[in-house]
Amino acid sequence: MLYESSHKTMKTVAAGIILSQKDIDVLRSLASELAAIAALPIHREKVRLWTKLNDLKSERPMVWINEVPWNEMDVDGELTYLTEHPWARDQEGRLRVTIYQWRHFPGDMIVDHYLACPMAIHSTGFGIQEDVEVVRTDASSDVVSRHFHRQICAREDLDKIKMPIVTHNAEETAIRYQAMCAVYEGIMPVKMVGQSHVWFTPWDYLIRWWGVEEAMVDMYDRPELVHAAVDRMVDAWMGEMDQYEALHLLALDQNHRVGSGGYGFVSTLPGADYQPEYVKPHNMWGCSNAQIFSEVSPEMHWDFAIQHDLRWLKRWGLTYYGCCEPLDGKAEILKRIPNLRKVSISPWCRNERVVAAFGDQYVLSRKPNPAILAEDNWHPDRARAELVQFMEATGGDCHVELILKDISTIRYKPHRLWEWAEIAMEVAEQYAR
Repeated sequence: MLYESSHKTMKTVAAGIILSQKDIDVLRSLASELAAIAALPIHREKVRLWTKLNDLKSERPMVWINEVPWNEMDVDGELTYLTEHPWARDQEGRLRVTIYQWRHFPGDMIVDHYLACPMAIHSTGFGIQEDVEVVRTDASSDVVSRHFHRQICAREDLDKIKMPIVTHNAEETAIRYQAMCAVYEGIMPVKMVGQSHVWFTPWDYLIRWWGVEEAMVDMYDRPELVHAAVDRMVDAWMGEMDQYEALHLLALDQNHRVGSGGYGFVSTLPGADYQPEYVKPHNMWGCSNAQIFSEVSPEMHWDFAIQHDLRWLKRWGLTYYGCCEPLDGKAEILKRIPNLRKVSISPWCRNERVVAAFGDQYVLSRKPNPAILAEDNWHPDRARAELVQFMEATGGDCHVELILKDISTIRYKPHRLWEWAEIAMEVAEQYAR
């Protein structure tokens, strides 16, 4: 599947969903709590502030936390499941983590006034699976170390990369939707949603099949092979998106994260030509990155990544570029992306160079280093100092979102994350315009 990591495809339901009264009562109780949160006027103000940020008219830095190690976060049973039916447990999990985050580390999160029912969309994907050895340090965590076995060695190996085929199981979607409507009747409306933001990252996939060192060497020794591989990956994504569009399966993504950053609320999207029943890529945000190119020169970054990505990026209304790779020395090639609005500023960027390179022309999607949460001892003073140091470097003239993500562990001490959120919001208010 080419969905971003936050989009989890629900398991197929072979027949109607029949729940016990206990499961229904648990879900309705949680939904009632969520409905009360969603009704708070603060969410309208947050939408306004995110829109101002993405319009490059920010009033203050915005704060959001995602990619949380939920296996370490339970406190007083707040994340303990009480339902039994698999479908109900999936619903319960979504409700619980949203309520939990709102209670403890909301930052500038927004709670929708409806419950989303994902359409039953399936993509066959690339047809090549990673051959990988996995090492775990925590059996309850999804964060693992991987060693990939090489599968792409020669031109003929590119044929292993297949073109995706997209289908929509309308009957399955109807079963899900009807079940949600029945469970949540009178509490929250249910909205059927298709594929929203797509995490486009050819190089994240290629290195799993190619090998990091091998791919880097081949950019020098066999550039024509590398170009052919990236082209094939872009072809696959483009073909999949053509099918999403033709099947009317796309959904607006302003209330989702875009790229590796924050919300996509912006005044220019979905645009004047928007048809609610037929969302198209130009009504939405696109993104790309090449995380493995951290130490690759700007020229090679352009040649082997961005120039290929442009075919994809030109389809969207606005775009976001980057993730963990430092981009402070690559501003000139990024500025060649015509609809670029947000740039990822990883912990490995040099603050002064970031400000000099990008200024107030883009949203700076700053990623504080999550490693501070994983140390033996928690140092809130250092967490604050890191945020202040970056904001001081901007001189208060840049448009900034503070996005804490890639949180592998908080050492089973959730209060660290709660306190980080409080500190970040204090810093955001400190640097309000």
